Amino acid sequence: MIRKIVNTVAISLLFCVNLLAQDPQFSQFYAAPLYLNPGFTGTTIEHRFNLNHRLQWPALPQAFATYAFSYDYNMRKLNSGFGIMATTDRAGSADLRSTTVGLSYTYKIHMGDSWVVSPGIQFAYGIKSLDFDKLLFGDQLDFGDGNAPTLDPSFGSLGTNKYFDFSTGIVIYNKIFWAGISAHHLNKPNNSLIGEITELPTKISIHSGVRIPLFPSPLKGEQISSIAPSFVYKKQGDFDQLDVGLHFHYNPIMAGVWYRGIPIQQNIKDNISQDAIAVLFGLKFDKFDVGYSYDITVSELGPSTGGAHEISVMYQFSMAKKIKRKAQKFIPCPTF
Repeated sequence: MIRKIVNTVAISLLFCVNLLAQDPQFSQFYAAPLYLNPGFTGTTIEHRFNLNHRLQWPALPQAFATYAFSYDYNMRKLNSGFGIMATTDRAGSADLRSTTVGLSYTYKIHMGDSWVVSPGIQFAYGIKSLDFDKLLFGDQLDFGDGNAPTLDPSFGSLGTNKYFDFSTGIVIYNKIFWAGISAHHLNKPNNSLIGEITELPTKISIHSGVRIPLFPSPLKGEQISSIAPSFVYKKQGDFDQLDVGLHFHYNPIMAGVWYRGIPIQQNIKDNISQDAIAVLFGLKFDKFDVGYSYDITVSELGPSTGGAHEISVMYQFSMAKKIKRKAQKFIPCPTF
């Protein structure tokens, strides 16, 4: 009886992971530009590095931990952007892990000296796996030794899943405004670990924002004190989500507050669909940004989850000794 219960629970959890699969998310979504939209590839003067880490629900026994790294480069002579991104997400006591490495490309269509249209594509290779040594099957309990090898046939159906992924997106921007739409997992890759076919739903994201200077300043570009209202709407399978908020920058301090949820919509429990309020604090310099955010859970889960902690680091630089004034004017870069 115990064996049946343990196996039923284990397999059910695996089915839930596949059927209800969603992409990891970042509250500091604009600090992970290539993850949000391949169209953001190469939207700086030359080189940019981004590093993100999110720890969700740390009060639970096994928190969700997500890491992302990206590098992108703006090749002005070819009006092109090239990038590489790697993400890994770990969850659960058996270390359910999804790792993806992708290459992205954009072509910059210049509309005068102020506007740029940036369509992009991303090709990725993913691996999804479990640490099978951390699984406990019913016959191992029957033996009275959790270290004994299992003979359960369910074990043979488990495996590592490898898949190809394709995404695309487009962004239109100038120095103070940006708007874009992206579609991830267009090929709906198989997301199963138990030998079945379970497609990962396509994720659609619509996002936009504007940077509004607060008052005249002798500083130029990104150093001007400003506020930046923006939003991101995402839909993946039966799930949808809206992040809306305000980002404030007073050199070198930046702060922000965001709301995640759709107040006019009800969830499966007939309650108002709301998830969290995220607060952000960070420092922004000429080439280096660092930010920390904390998610305050306002859903039915309550504060017992511990919310979510998130850290982002961005570094951008130019290897050219001198960028011509004409070229610099011709490359507006959105600032978040």
